[in-house]
Amino acid sequence: MLNQALVEDILYAALETGGDFAEIFVEDKTSSSIQMLGGTVDTAMSGRDFGVGIRILNGVFAVYAYTNDFSRENLIKVARNAAQAIRGQKQDIRIDLRKSLVTPHHELKLLPSDVSKARKIEYMRRAHIAASEYDPVISQTRVIYLDDDQKVLIANSEGLFVEDRRAHNRLQIEAIASNGSEKQSGQYGPGAHSGLEFLDNLDIEWYAREAARTAKTMIHAEFAPSGKIPVIIDNEFGGVIFHEACGHGLEATSVAKGASVFAGKLGELVASPLVTAIDDGTIKNAWGSLNIDDEGSPTQRNVLIENGVLKGYLIDKLGSRKMGMASTGSARRQNYQFAPTSRMNNTFIAGGNSTPEEIIANTEYGLYAKYMGGGSVNTATGDFNFAVREGYIVRNGKIEKPVRGATLIGKGIEVLQKIDMVGNNLAFGQGMCGSISGSIPADVGQPMIRVSELTVGGR
Repeated sequence: MLNQALVEDILYAALETGGDFAEIFVEDKTSSSIQMLGGTVDTAMSGRDFGVGIRILNGVFAVYAYTNDFSRENLIKVARNAAQAIRGQKQDIRIDLRKSLVTPHHELKLLPSDVSKARKIEYMRRAHIAASEYDPVISQTRVIYLDDDQKVLIANSEGLFVEDRRAHNRLQIEAIASNGSEKQSGQYGPGAHSGLEFLDNLDIEWYAREAARTAKTMIHAEFAPSGKIPVIIDNEFGGVIFHEACGHGLEATSVAKGASVFAGKLGELVASPLVTAIDDGTIKNAWGSLNIDDEGSPTQRNVLIENGVLKGYLIDKLGSRKMGMASTGSARRQNYQFAPTSRMNNTFIAGGNSTPEEIIANTEYGLYAKYMGGGSVNTATGDFNFAVREGYIVRNGKIEKPVRGATLIGKGIEVLQKIDMVGNNLAFGQGMCGSISGSIPADVGQPMIRVSELTVGGR
């Protein structure tokens, strides 16, 4: 990557016009994707991101520039050009870079480059066969294999000089059921911050059959009713509602400028006392985990809400300056073309004391959302609507019948306050999270929960 002497020179150049902090992010990332339709490889792509991002801070004013020209002349030029946006007086800052060693909490045994394309395609073929053979109603399958291998170097004018290596892989499986007049789909996308040993140890056939089962169930389902009713939201992908409608509102990106319903509410009761919510970037080999964040700080387990009380936010370096609070190791970015900002890693509602069976048995009438789909959210207000990918009517404490077309509509903070049962079956689902610093891997999670009343939009 870059040698230490050159990094120091770039940082000094970045500070020539009065900045009080400068940072370099160097990235060398390879990635590949393969798509299989109906058992046949449709597309295969690979690429490489190789570049440097330079950030300069002066108080709470930030400048960011990037380049993929690694020549010394160009890097110094980019740093000086970026510094022209700073209108201050040059400060006497001495830079003493000291290399830090990263403890690799997320073991990478089998890197993507060490595995043949034929072996990767075999993972996909197994998923196709299991899904397509599940039932004659399954008319099509789509399987996408993804991997990346990222090396980073992060250095700053405070003396930080650290390198890290990250690798991710994921298998996205979709099964489509058709009855001649319409189609329904089921999906699953397990992934990890890990080498390809993750896929070697994954029960690929189970995930494929589960995607097919969802598609088959929904093709035969009736349309969902609408109205305000109790809603049971299952574990794993159910956590997407907290992530989108509440999690983004707990990031310094929103809180620092007051564009969040959670701003100024530390120590206040913002949720049901049954709710404890956490963002944890240290979970071993989890999809959203990292050894260090994209500012070089170790990731942490951050308690956001504890027994309903707001305890903290997710804070990056710039957010720390704006809010007067310490960084929480939550700075992330898609690649060197983005400045880092506060982002989630693995965000979840902690497990409670009720069993899933107890939650269903204690519901006289309501909707059971087994799997959640996509939706939209206003991060400033928490207003959301999310599709239910697989749903059921619950009547007299029992699951009665499957229904489709349901949409959950509400406001994140109100949903938190209306949670009246929390299960003991915490599980996580993998997804990509988008924000001003790009698209990043993030886990969502929760146990089964019950919301006492939520608006359900049906047909």
